[in-house]
Amino acid sequence: MRLITLDRCQPGVKLGKSLYHENGRVLLNQGTELTTNLINKLEEYSIFTIYIEDEVSEGIEIVEAIPETLRAEAVNVITDGLDTIAGLSTANSNIQGMMKSGRAIRSFQKIFRDILSCLNGNQMALNLLASTKIHENYVYTHSLNVTIYTCQLALENGLPLKNIEEIGLGAMLHDLGKMYISPQILNKPGKLTKEEFEQVKAHSELGFELLRKIHEIPLPVAHCALQHHERIDGTGYPRGLKDEEIHKYAKIISVADVFDAVTTHRVYRSSMLPHKGLELLYAGSGTQFESKQVELFSNCIAIYPQGLTVKLNDGRTGIVSQYNFNAVGRPVIRIFSDEEQQEISPYEIDLSANEHLTVEIVEADALL
Repeated sequence: MRLITLDRCQPGVKLGKSLYHENGRVLLNQGTELTTNLINKLEEYSIFTIYIEDEVSEGIEIVEAIPETLRAEAVNVITDGLDTIAGLSTANSNIQGMMKSGRAIRSFQKIFRDILSCLNGNQMALNLLASTKIHENYVYTHSLNVTIYTCQLALENGLPLKNIEEIGLGAMLHDLGKMYISPQILNKPGKLTKEEFEQVKAHSELGFELLRKIHEIPLPVAHCALQHHERIDGTGYPRGLKDEEIHKYAKIISVADVFDAVTTHRVYRSSMLPHKGLELLYAGSGTQFESKQVELFSNCIAIYPQGLTVKLNDGRTGIVSQYNFNAVGRPVIRIFSDEEQQEISPYEIDLSANEHLTVEIVEADALL
């Protein structure tokens, strides 16, 4: 199957991968022939990329690190949990409030352990583009994606299990404060006013103030909410912290948070492909983000996901058919167009093989 942008999708193509609602319900099955009406409906739901079936990409299968059933369960847990905790008054110390928050935290911890179990020992680079879904609330699905990226990055850091479980809970709750921000502001198509941006920035402290008063939550978890927008050069918010003033958990989550934000389609901007998102992180490496974390993150994501169309420095064009976990920037390419851009019988080359080390990807896009 092949990854394409919806604006390049033509009526008559077949859906290569089932399309899900964020709660796990199948909306369109694999193999569905897309009509103009269906394409328009997907556009209304802000679907940016889809997988389609075609001859040249036949046999390319998209493997997900997190099963659809677990993703759906996790979104439901995050939705219910964030709603529950956000519904508690910051001054709420009654027994009923404590019991509700305790149940929510235990649900978060259980679902995170299930995610960790899938990723621990995983030999696949993360490709969250593989999970094309219709999302009704960005905060919930963003929280899940950041949790998955954070978990993998924590494993790359070699953190002990106790710390991985803490940072996982911090990732799930890092945007809790956005539950108090108007959806009209969070989803505004145009540029935010100065006053609106100040309201959005306030989510860090809003989340922190609530979390630090819940006794089941370790203080470092609350600091994930407070510090995930801090930058090591002091240009972040809310406190302009620098270097070692920022908790290690927040340094890790900030990388995952930015990457998912820029690679997810939003109403006010189009998403970046993963290699462009990584370029943005590298541009801030050593200034905004800790260089070690950017480097480790680059080792665990699918920079060029399967099904992506790429052009090589010798002029050939192909589709990413497999990625190499030990060399994620040098995947296996199924070539279908030669140096003169003439269509040929497809064949595959492994960019990580010695004889192909001089061959590089110079362009990538979700093209037909």
